[in-house]
Amino acid sequence: MTQPGTTASDPHSSAASAVMERVQQNVARVLVGKEDVTRLALAGILAGGHILLEDAPGTGKTMLARALAASLGLDFARVQFTPDLLPSDVTGVSIYREGQFQFVPGPIFTGILLADEINRATPKTQSALLEAMGEGQVTESGVTHALQQPFVVIATQNPVEHEGTYALPEAQLDRFLLKLSVGYPDLEQEVQMLGRLQSAHPIDTLGAVAGPADLLAAQRAVREITVSPDLQRYLASIVSATRTHSRISLGAGPRASLGIQAAAQALAYLAGRDFVTPDDVKAAARGVLPHRLLLNIEARMADVSAASLVEEILGTVPVPVEAVSAVAQAAPEPTAAG
Repeated sequence: MTQPGTTASDPHSSAASAVMERVQQNVARVLVGKEDVTRLALAGILAGGHILLEDAPGTGKTMLARALAASLGLDFARVQFTPDLLPSDVTGVSIYREGQFQFVPGPIFTGILLADEINRATPKTQSALLEAMGEGQVTESGVTHALQQPFVVIATQNPVEHEGTYALPEAQLDRFLLKLSVGYPDLEQEVQMLGRLQSAHPIDTLGAVAGPADLLAAQRAVREITVSPDLQRYLASIVSATRTHSRISLGAGPRASLGIQAAAQALAYLAGRDFVTPDDVKAAARGVLPHRLLLNIEARMADVSAASLVEEILGTVPVPVEAVSAVAQAAPEPTAAG
C-alpha cells in the first residue's frame, strides 16, 4: 500500500474505482441533485454494510435502491412490510413435495433487498433479517442456507407516520451501517426532474454499468485503504465520546467504530485516494452514529436530535495534527496567478 500523498499503483484498483464512478453517474440519471446521498449509499455498499433510508414519502428512497441495483447489475427484490407479513414470507419456507421437505427460497435470496416501510412489520418479522444481515445466511428448520454475495438490505421508513408502526429495536438498528435521508430537491432540481420524467421514467431504461464481480473487487480494494493509527484513535475517541455525553443514555458500541472505519475507507476510495482523511471520518460518523444513540429523557423533551449531538461531538474531539499534515502534503501545489 502506498503512503499518504502518493497515488495507488494497482491498475486493478484504479479500474474498479472508475467503475464505481460510472455507477454514481448512472444513478444521477434517475435521482437529480442527489449526488451526496448516492455517494454515501454506494460507500455503505462498498463497505459491505446495509442502509436505512428514513424520509418523507415520495422523496426517492425506492428509486435510489432500484437505481443502485440496476447500475450494479445486481438482482433486486422488493418486499412491502406490513403487519401481517410473516418471517417466512421474507426468508422462505420448507414445503412437503414429492415425499420430502424442500426449501423454497424467499425474496431475501437476491443481490439488493428493498425492505419497504420496514417499521410497519412486527418485531418478529423484522428480526427475520438479523441473521441475514449479520451473517449472510438464513436458517430454516435447522438447515442453514447461504445468501448470494454481494447481498445488501436497503430498508425504508417514514419518520412522520407512527400509527400502525413498530419502532426498530436497537439491535436491529445496529445492523444498519448507515442511516441516510434523501431529502427534497431544490426548485431547479425539481424543474429538471419534471423535464426528464415528462414522457417516461429513466429507471425503465437504466442499464448496468458494473456487475457483481466489479462490486466484489471494489469491496476488496476498499479494505486495503490505509487508516493511520492516529485516525483510528481519532474515530475511536468520537465513538467513546458518545458513551459519556450528558444527553446520551446509551452510546455507540464497538460495531460503530468498525462501521465508521469501513465507511471512511469507502469514501476515500470513491474520492480516488488510498488513505483516509479526517473529513472521511467525519462524513462517515454522520451516517453511522445517530441511529445508534439513545438520548435521555431531558434531551428528548428538549427536542434535541441525535444528529445535532454527533455534530457537537465532532466539533469538540481534536483532529490529529499528523492526519491534517498528511492531507496538506497530498494536496496539489497551487498554481501562480497570471
